Amino acid sequence: MNLLAFFFFIFGAIIGSFLNVVIYRMPRLMPLGLPRSRCTNCNKIVYWYENVPMISYLFLRGKCSNCKTGISIQYPLVEFVTGLFSLFLFFDWLEHQSFLIFIFKLAVFSIFLCIFMIDIKHKIIPDGLNIYLGLLFFIYSFLYLNWVDSLIGAGIGFGITFGVTWIFYKLKGQIGLGGGDIKLFTALGIFLGPLGIVYNITVSCAVGAIIGVALIALKIIKSNQHIPFGPFIILTSFVQVFFPQVFKLIFSY
Repeated sequence: MNLLAFFFFIFGAIIGSFLNVVIYRMPRLMPLGLPRSRCTNCNKIVYWYENVPMISYLFLRGKCSNCKTGISIQYPLVEFVTGLFSLFLFFDWLEHQSFLIFIFKLAVFSIFLCIFMIDIKHKIIPDGLNIYLGLLFFIYSFLYLNWVDSLIGAGIGFGITFGVTWIFYKLKGQIGLGGGDIKLFTALGIFLGPLGIVYNITVSCAVGAIIGVALIALKIIKSNQHIPFGPFIILTSFVQVFFPQVFKLIFSY
């Protein structure tokens, strides 16, 4: 059992290593396969033994082996978090005996993590990630959910957010929500259904507003500074998708 659990942790860490590639390359419109990874400073090729999840970072002491430029702590953290969540899903799999659900949940978590990191760093949500997430939820809906509820949920996710953004633009002449946020809400609506997506929109906006006001009050950001909204959507969705009983307990729906 311990050996199997260790395997699933390592499996998740390897997935996390690929997610780092996605997080770096996708917003830069770079191919996710070739060419091989290189140091962003000196362009040195990263050899396979320098790309072992977490271990290589410690071995290299967080620096490029050639130019000694610092390597972001993001890389081992993403690998560790993904490995840890894979381990969590492994025990969940033992309880529910569904490897298909394990793959589905790990894939959704991976997309969530990529969206979270990319939106924080670049203030965009790539269409590709929203499409992959929507396809995953569509397949899951077809197999396990009421597809009518899924269609209504997707419609509500798009309709409410697009409508509010359109009205805000007409009144203020400014874009409220970005297209990536609207598409993300649409994809989430497929899985969450009508009521779930309404709760998601409400809670995401509330959390975003509270944290935004707090950051302005603490003078961490300026009042006219743009705050990416995707991370708040992802945090709310993470609880709804992976810990629905907690969300239901808190909000009693």
